[in-house]
Amino acid sequence: MRRLTLAFVLMASTALGNELPVRSVTLSSAGLAQIERAGEVGPQDSVTFRAPTEDVDDLLRSLIVVDTAGTVEGLRLPARDLAGEAFRGLPLRPEDFESRTRLFAALRGQEAEAGGTRGRIADASEVTAGLRLSLITERGLVTVLLREGDEVKLTDAGLAARVARAAEALAAARAADERAIEIRLRADRARTVAVLYVAGAPLWKPSYRLLVPPMGATGGNAQARLQGWAVVENASGSDWDRIRLALVSGDAAAFRQPIYEPITVPRPELPVRVAGAVQVRPDTGARPAPPPAPLMAAPAPRAAAEMSAAAPQAARLADGGDARGRIGGGAPAQPATAATAEASAGRVAFVLAEPVTIRSGETANVPFLDVRLPAERIWWIQDLSARNPLNAVRIRNASQSALPDGLATVYGLEGPEAGVFLGDAEIRAMPAGDGRILAFARDRDVQYSQSSSTTERVTRIQLRRGFVAIDLARSEETAIAIDPRGARGTLVIDVPRRPGATPRFATVSEGDYGLRFEAALDGTTQTIRLPFERAVRQDVPLWDTGLGEPVLLRWQQFDIEQNLRRLPGGPGTLERLQEILGRVADGTPGKEDLASVVTAMQELRRLLDDARMKARAYRTADQALDRARKAAEDRTGAEQQEARRRLNVASREAEQAGAAMDQAWETWQRAVIALLQRGT
Repeated sequence: MRRLTLAFVLMASTALGNELPVRSVTLSSAGLAQIERAGEVGPQDSVTFRAPTEDVDDLLRSLIVVDTAGTVEGLRLPARDLAGEAFRGLPLRPEDFESRTRLFAALRGQEAEAGGTRGRIADASEVTAGLRLSLITERGLVTVLLREGDEVKLTDAGLAARVARAAEALAAARAADERAIEIRLRADRARTVAVLYVAGAPLWKPSYRLLVPPMGATGGNAQARLQGWAVVENASGSDWDRIRLALVSGDAAAFRQPIYEPITVPRPELPVRVAGAVQVRPDTGARPAPPPAPLMAAPAPRAAAEMSAAAPQAARLADGGDARGRIGGGAPAQPATAATAEASAGRVAFVLAEPVTIRSGETANVPFLDVRLPAERIWWIQDLSARNPLNAVRIRNASQSALPDGLATVYGLEGPEAGVFLGDAEIRAMPAGDGRILAFARDRDVQYSQSSSTTERVTRIQLRRGFVAIDLARSEETAIAIDPRGARGTLVIDVPRRPGATPRFATVSEGDYGLRFEAALDGTTQTIRLPFERAVRQDVPLWDTGLGEPVLLRWQQFDIEQNLRRLPGGPGTLERLQEILGRVADGTPGKEDLASVVTAMQELRRLLDDARMKARAYRTADQALDRARKAAEDRTGAEQQEARRRLNVASREAEQAGAAMDQAWETWQRAVIALLQRGT
């Protein structure tokens, strides 16, 4: 493209001549970075620097300016949509800057001065000798040939300035991933100014190297060496040259808010109100008078009263009320008490002793910790169903600060394991003075197996109306047989909790892992028992409530044999109570009461068996009566007389059998009622 000087396009440099350098960075485990820029600033100078566009929201909400001798006038930066805002209201578009002919075509009609001629731009075209510009003057159309270095000047200074800003914004928009920040200050002398702000940053990621002592180490040798390294990425868009770097671990709340993005509030649209059209009815001429209406009786008093009452009601509805109450006129409800917020601080910062240099876009791995901690090599059982325990080390944080989450690479510290990779272990956040168990491998030499058993012991028996309440102490035991194959040391077992059960073994701690138990292994096979005990209540009903009240149960309408297991004295309940009684130890509260219930149930069985026999006798007699009745109906003469005699005998026998069954059933019912009335 040929060169042409346009006076209205201000060729401003987009470079920041005196950018405030980064002096310190604090990286947070919340995914944020606190960046401090500091440097010497002249009396009339502003603070300038660049920041990634994605960080501008955070910068605008967290910026702090430290200037002890000056005054802050404000912060300026380009709009989010640079080109859109710069070209708003201009006759130009960004694509018009692609060539000078398109630029002049977009400026048609604007007044300009070129080659000593002033007029309004009409047209422009490229020719061999240069650019031919056509201007409309008072005398007519004038063509000016512009060569390299010739100047075209817009006579409208305001338009020229806006076009210049549009060109500058267009240049800045090509680097849309960052923004130039300018903080305007006012002071009468040079001084040091610092700017602090918080922006999003990649997480710094701790990793550990853990050197562990050998199994069985004691005294001063029972120590582990823990080295912490941090992976740090510089994604700030600026170089970090010998900065002070701090690494913060904590649970700080972190939010984002789009305050750099223009936000417009939608508003309801109201229509433009216009005067109603004038309605005129046309004149249709005169018509004959209508005939008179017939006479009507006056309304009844009740109807008149209803009509008069309906009038104010209609008026109330027309005023905006309803039949239940009036709308409006009352005071608004008081708002609820304002909510309160509480915050607590828990953080640890690791400040590197030496300055750090990391260029923009680089990743570094820097050491931040090197401490010796009390340690003990142990075996650890997390899964009771596994075959081998875990190789682990128990460490205690004897430093003055908490250790953040991270992955530790475990090496041996001395002996045959010195410098040997043993495995990886996860370290969860560990406050100062707290301890953790870190598993890094599985010990295939040590084996164990486990089994479970459940036993019950009756602790108390109580008689209640209609049932026997039995309190049991249920023991649920897990037994672990472990063979250390000559090794000695500490075994830690994590036992899952059992809701409602109480452990009957010594626990050293409780946590998300459940209950923690420790045992010392002496090299020989041994069995470790881990019992739980829970209280269990069992209710043994003496009467099936689905049968209704015992006194109302009629044997004539009830199949005893089919419902035998539901009846007191039938099979099932008596045997169950006898089995429980056989397991009750002497001296157990309520054992005598249970024994008396068993005796009563045995008597009920005898009475029920007697009633069953009499019921069968009655059914036999009733069947004989039915046969005798049919025989009497089929006979005649002397045979009929004999059949009637037999019918009378059968009737008496059936009546006697029924009476015996009634008495046996009533005797059983009275015994059942007496049993059910025992207890409280």
